[in-house]
Amino acid sequence: MNNGRQDERIRVVVIGGGYAGVMAANRLTQRGDVAVTLVNPRPQFVERVRLHQLVGGSNDTVVDFRDVLASDVRLVVDTATRIDAAGCSVTLENGDPLQYDYLVYAVGSASTDQGVPGADEFAYPPASLEQAQRLRSILDDTPASAPVTVVGGGPLGIETAAELAETGRSVTLVCGGQLGRYLHPRARRSVVRGLSKLGVTVLDGRGSEVSEVTRDAVQLRDGRELPSTVTVWTAGFGVPDLAVRSGLSTDALGRLLTDETLTSVDDARIVATGDAAAPSDLPFRMSLQAALPLGAHAADTVLDRIAGAAPAPFSKGIVAMCLSLGRRDGIFQPAHRDDTAMGFHLSGWLGAKAKEAACASPIDVLGDQAREPGSREWRIHNWRIRDPKRQQQLEERTAGSGYPPRLHRTERYES
Repeated sequence: MNNGRQDERIRVVVIGGGYAGVMAANRLTQRGDVAVTLVNPRPQFVERVRLHQLVGGSNDTVVDFRDVLASDVRLVVDTATRIDAAGCSVTLENGDPLQYDYLVYAVGSASTDQGVPGADEFAYPPASLEQAQRLRSILDDTPASAPVTVVGGGPLGIETAAELAETGRSVTLVCGGQLGRYLHPRARRSVVRGLSKLGVTVLDGRGSEVSEVTRDAVQLRDGRELPSTVTVWTAGFGVPDLAVRSGLSTDALGRLLTDETLTSVDDARIVATGDAAAPSDLPFRMSLQAALPLGAHAADTVLDRIAGAAPAPFSKGIVAMCLSLGRRDGIFQPAHRDDTAMGFHLSGWLGAKAKEAACASPIDVLGDQAREPGSREWRIHNWRIRDPKRQQQLEERTAGSGYPPRLHRTERYES
């Protein structure tokens, strides 16, 4: 029965046109009886891993969707404001509601001021295209000799500080703790040397937490005050509150809670992927390295359900971290399957080459999936080579608190 529908194809709506969302949308077009709609707030694809280059003026970070999105995918330029799980529909800010048979939740992540006084008013995050463009404009109107403070010792903070210092600006990087905490100590020392060569002042360790941001200064927890004409905020990421507003189960940060197949604990018709997914309440690190395989797996889960097959658990770990230190230096840090750093790393121009390859290859991969959906195999079918630490955590949760029995609630939607 088609309930009056003229198009009897299976409707899949993907919310979010980042790396994970586009990967999922492309891969879903493997079936001719599936109609895929991608909802994204802007008409271009944003290379988010290059936003620090936009801030530094070396890249505009925008790619035409025609280069990365399958021609069979319908692009709706709008913002989703609510998900009605019971009614299988998505409310849009400016358009008619979209009905779906399956929904892929790929809303990504965004910056958060972490409640620090003055950060929202006086600091400039570069976590989205519009934010990075605004910061670029602010810097264009600011004398090159003016002090710039970058808050946050993670990848975006390190890369933004290096990018600005390479243009000749006076930059202080305030880490709020340890610099590059995901890095192996050897790689961290290489980062420190690279930043030092560029003239970046690094403040880390105890007392380097920011307690307040004012119009022309940054106050640290230990009482120090840093003059700052422009303050760049990269200290932490959150996720959009769409799932929370829609009454769906989330983790403490607002990521959609799923089982290991990336299926929502509330509804088997909803699958989450990318930064906004929390499989078994053990989310993967927000990263490009996780986004592409997560996006592919989300699509595979939907396709399995359409075919009447049992979806497989996600089984690919994060294998590396790459950092750029300006345009001529970088770090490539391999990782174990549990996302802990190996002792080996590449630095210097080899590290820069590896980082550039890591930034460029996703566009090629997405383009390949757009032309030949499903052409790349992301799944690992042998359960024994999954991340053993993650498997142990899952077993301990199940044996201890009984988590996640609620995941089986999805079974009532499977017929």
